[in-house]
This record gives sequence, structure tokens and C-alpha cells, in this order.
Amino acid sequence: MNARVNDEPASVSLTEQAYAVLRDRLVMLEIKPGEPINEDRLRTELGVGRTPIREALKRLEQERLVVAFPRRGTFATDVNISDLSHISEVRRTLEPLAAAASAERATAADRTALTELRSRLDTAPSGDNIELLRTDVGVHRAIYGCVHNPFLEDTLISYDNLATRIWCVFLPRLSGMAGHVDEHVPLLTAIIEGDAKKASELASQHVIGFEQAIRALI
Repeated sequence: MNARVNDEPASVSLTEQAYAVLRDRLVMLEIKPGEPINEDRLRTELGVGRTPIREALKRLEQERLVVAFPRRGTFATDVNISDLSHISEVRRTLEPLAAAASAERATAADRTALTELRSRLDTAPSGDNIELLRTDVGVHRAIYGCVHNPFLEDTLISYDNLATRIWCVFLPRLSGMAGHVDEHVPLLTAIIEGDAKKASELASQHVIGFEQAIRALI
């Protein structure tokens, strides 16, 4: 009985590791839309067994990042620009809510971490859109963590992941990515200072700006 209990945390940890790696590859389109997921190669590459990979893929399917077909296998989902309006509709509601909640609920440790993150934004590579986009994702996830609501946090991350995939499609044609990331500086400041109203307003502007930037390229 003790052996079984001791095995559970290791299994969960391996699944989480596999999930995190696969999720970020799918989000950043390192695994291309429509590309098959090779479970055997992933097991070898990540050094995990069949179960963690399959559990991770089940979770990713729920988040619309992969799709499984009987007898055909699992594939990265396509990126449909027609989904932009639906994704943006949800984010226009939830992102301001999350920013305001973060400003109100962030702990002292949270605010210290956000202050350090804000400082690192000053040294973000302005000419590398991929790294800027990774920075953007990291800032969003840090803010979501300060909400201290795991259900809302998971939902926010899921929709930000879908939005980021759309970003990636248009990344070669985007010219204002550095400015988009710089918008996080006043947003983080508002959250750090506990200004929920301003944080909400800035988050709303940020999401609307994303949608407008994409629509300008469609």
C-alpha cells in the first residue's frame, strides 16, 4: 500500500512535465497545426512512459490543442482565424476581471514577483518576435496566478493559449510586437499598486489591441 501511495506523486509529476512541454510546443506552433503527435518519439525524447504522455494528451484535447481520431492517431488542431471573434469575446470579459482580481488579491510575495517581472521586461529582446511572444505568455500566466482561483486561472490560460497560436500564425507579418509586450509595464504597475480599476481598463485595452492587430492583417 505504501508503494502505491509513493508512486502517485511521481506519476502526476511526469504527466505535468509532459503536459507543460507539449502545451508550449503546440502553443508556439513548434508542433505545426495538423501535425501528427508521435507518442513513441515523445516518450524517448522526454524520458517518460506511455501513461504520462497519454494523460497529457487527454488534457490537451480538452483544451482544444490536439484532436484524436480513432485508428488514425492524435494531431495538433488547426488554427482557425474564424475563431478569433469567439476567443476575443471571452477574453474581453475575463482578462479585465482577472487583472482587477489580481490587483485586489495578490499577496506580498506575488507583488514582489511581479515587480521583478516588470524589471525584466526592460531587457526583453525587442527584435525577436518569438521571444517577445514567450514573454507575453509568461506575463499573462503570472497575472493569472495572482487571481488565486484555480478554475478561473485554468480558463484564462486555455484561452490565452488559443490566442497565442493565432499570434504565431501572423508573427512574420507583425511589426508592433515590442509595443504590445511593453503594454504590460503599466498593467503590472497597476496590479502591484492594487489599483483594480486601472488594471481592468489596461487589460481590456490590451485584449482589444490584440484583436485589432490581427484583424488588420486578415
